[in-house]
Amino acid sequence: MDANDRTKERLAKSVKTLMINKSLDKITVKEIVDQCELTRQTFYRYFQDKYDLVNWCFDKLAQQSFKLMGVSLTLEEGLIQKFTFVKEEKDFFSAAFKSRNCNSLFDYDLKLITEFYTNRIMEKTGKPLDSHSEFLLEMYCLGSMDMTFKWIVEGMKMEPKEIADLLIDAIPERLKNVLLLR
Repeated sequence: MDANDRTKERLAKSVKTLMINKSLDKITVKEIVDQCELTRQTFYRYFQDKYDLVNWCFDKLAQQSFKLMGVSLTLEEGLIQKFTFVKEEKDFFSAAFKSRNCNSLFDYDLKLITEFYTNRIMEKTGKPLDSHSEFLLEMYCLGSMDMTFKWIVEGMKMEPKEIADLLIDAIPERLKNVLLLR
C-alpha cells in the first residue's frame, strides 16, 4: 500500500470511529482530521467532502464484490459478498446509509448499480436499452436500494444470502435472463 492509500485509510478509519457515536451529517471534516492527526488540506487533497470519503470506502467494497459480478462471480455470489461485507461493517454502513445528502452513499450506490446493470445488459444484448427496459431497470434499482436501505437500518436481520435471493427474485422478467447469465 502506498502513502496515498495509507492516508486515505487513516481518514476512513477516523470517520468510521466517529460514526459509531455520531451521525455522518453531524460529523465535520475538522473532527475527521483531528481524530487521525492530519490536516484539512490533506483531507481535501483526496476527497471533496466527508460523503466522498464514505463513497471511497464503499468503492473498496465494490472492488471486492460488485465489479466481479458476471465476471468471476455470479450475480448471487456478488450480492452475497456485498451484503456480507456490509454486515461486517454494520455500524459504518448503518450510519452512512442514514444520510440522504446530495452526495450520499445511497445515491452513490444507486448510481453504481444502475450503471453496472445497464452496462451488463448492453454487453449481453449488443445494443442500448429500449425505453421500456430502461424504465424497468430504473424502478428495479430504486426498489432494490430502498430494500437494501431498509435491511441496513432495521438491523440486518436477514442473512446476506436471503436478501440477495429476494433481490434477484425481484428482477423484472424482461431483464432477468440477461442479468442472470454469466
